[in-house]
Amino acid sequence: MIVRLAQEQDLSAFLGLAAEVEHWFGPMVEEPGFHAAVREHISGGAALLATTPEGTALGGLLFGADAPTYHVHWLVVSAAARGRGVGQALMADAEARFVRGPGTMEVITFGADHPGAVASGARVFYERLGFTPGEAAEPGPEGGSRQVYRKPVT
Repeated sequence: MIVRLAQEQDLSAFLGLAAEVEHWFGPMVEEPGFHAAVREHISGGAALLATTPEGTALGGLLFGADAPTYHVHWLVVSAAARGRGVGQALMADAEARFVRGPGTMEVITFGADHPGAVASGARVFYERLGFTPGEAAEPGPEGGSRQVYRKPVT
């Protein structure tokens, strides 16, 4: 697996990943706002892509490196690659590349009652990385509950 900074030509890879999770996150592939967000993160050097050596997209991450609070804006691993360390590799690369403590990393993920909470494994994933659940966040665009998770960084 290769984790690298995303480039302009990687937009289609991010859209392919987004298509796999729209049932959990709401519409993205046809949303101009999502396209703009991906392009903005790519041009700002804050988008990572995990691929096979042949170039197949395994996962993507959009990051906000605004110290002292760093934000995981979007993290998706393809269904075929889940459970193979792709998400962990993306998060480790983002932390090493973008985070300078002291501070806090934050992510908004599914609330405990959201159907994607268990099916995606997102809550357990973040907890294994040292994040702890915080307060509720605004519901997602599909109406599902969301919760803030935080991890202190030194």
